[in-house]
Amino acid sequence: MQITLDHDSAVPPFEQVRAQIAELARSGAAPVGTRLPTVRGLAEQLGLAANTVAKAYRELEAAGVVETRGRHGTVIAASGDASRGAAADAAADYARRVHALGVPAAEARAIADAAIQAVYSAAR
Repeated sequence: MQITLDHDSAVPPFEQVRAQIAELARSGAAPVGTRLPTVRGLAEQLGLAANTVAKAYRELEAAGVVETRGRHGTVIAASGDASRGAAADAAADYARRVHALGVPAAEARAIADAAIQAVYSAAR
């Protein structure tokens, strides 16, 4: 599993780690059951603080992309649908918030699309 950092990127290192692992899982490049490096091992490899990698792993676990198996380490989870469910929940929260703010639906879509494009462009 190859994780790299772009030190010139405006994207925080933990987000670069999180996004790359999520993409490896999504694309199948890291199939279900693939064991991730230890937090300390990946932190050392990337020149990061262990807490930075731990934050990325925690977010991946909360999204259902990975699961921690105690002494057996952290692995790509079988439930890829959990991350899509979390995304749907986030989208519904966004829709409720912009509706409450009185933002028209077309404008809310444009705002969301611009934010998505900015995040995905920065992650490249």
